[in-house]
Amino acid sequence: MPVPGAGELRSQIHRYLLDFLPRPEDARRPELAEYARLLRDYPERGGKMLRGALCLYAALAHGASFERALPVAAALELFQNWALVHDDIEDGSEERRGRPTLHRLYGVPLALNAGDALHAFMWALLVHAKAPQPVFSEFAELSTRTARGQHLEISWLEAARFDLTGADYLEMVSDKAAYYTAAAPLRLGALIVGEAPPPLYLDAGLKLGTGFQIMDDVLNLAGDNEKYGKEIAGDVWEGKRTLILLHYLRSCAPEERSKAERLLRTARESKKAGEVAWLHSRLLHSGAVQHARGVAEKLLAEGLSELKSSFKGLPNQEAALALWDLLETLVRREA
Repeated sequence: MPVPGAGELRSQIHRYLLDFLPRPEDARRPELAEYARLLRDYPERGGKMLRGALCLYAALAHGASFERALPVAAALELFQNWALVHDDIEDGSEERRGRPTLHRLYGVPLALNAGDALHAFMWALLVHAKAPQPVFSEFAELSTRTARGQHLEISWLEAARFDLTGADYLEMVSDKAAYYTAAAPLRLGALIVGEAPPPLYLDAGLKLGTGFQIMDDVLNLAGDNEKYGKEIAGDVWEGKRTLILLHYLRSCAPEERSKAERLLRTARESKKAGEVAWLHSRLLHSGAVQHARGVAEKLLAEGLSELKSSFKGLPNQEAALALWDLLETLVRREA
């Protein structure tokens, strides 16, 4: 079977995922029709399907059949969706994929319950597909790592920490985002066919995933609103301790740092739009964004370089090339 192009691959993952979730028209009562609509809301908004596509291409490159790999890729996208529902609640985010976040539309209790249900459907999909035990273990690992990184970030916000360094940020992001974005998809590609993932997949994957997240932070401040799909400057409203912010706080004048810290200590609902716009502008023009972009490009280039030779030995070279091309988009991303 020819290796599908990235667009077709994403479409098939998307269809498989939605087919596995309950449908409103099949519900036996109105409340359960609403339940189905909540579960399908974020998945139906689409998204890049990046992690699922990486997983599927990696599995194909290792010699897996499309039918065997597709459910695991769809389960990884379910992980992404339930994690985003919870993340949006925890961050108080306003927008996701170009629309109001789920808790803004339906309230926190129903949105939280929908996130929990999507988490359960993730495991149910893997059971239904009879995924190998090591695949289950990898999903447990990516889930616990993500939660650990999320705890770090939330703890820093609640404690109003401003003594953090770039190394602190990289440690947090390595768990919260980098592992499930790139390391886990690569590792799952090998695990699906019963192979032990090369240690390189972890090391290079963490570099790629970290670079991807730093670029996401850059786009949050300097991206195109229509392409980005999330609230521009949302990280400022939420007070996120990004690499950009930490670099800015280290390099700005003391009085400017004090003003920025006062704003960042203020709860989102009490922040003033003009003050947020001031800090947003300072971050854009201070050199901090350029610094972060440079760190991201270095990590992405190193990760790709480390993977190049290992991909040459994979059994399905057409899929390996498609995987490589998709990984390169992590470097060139604009949204």
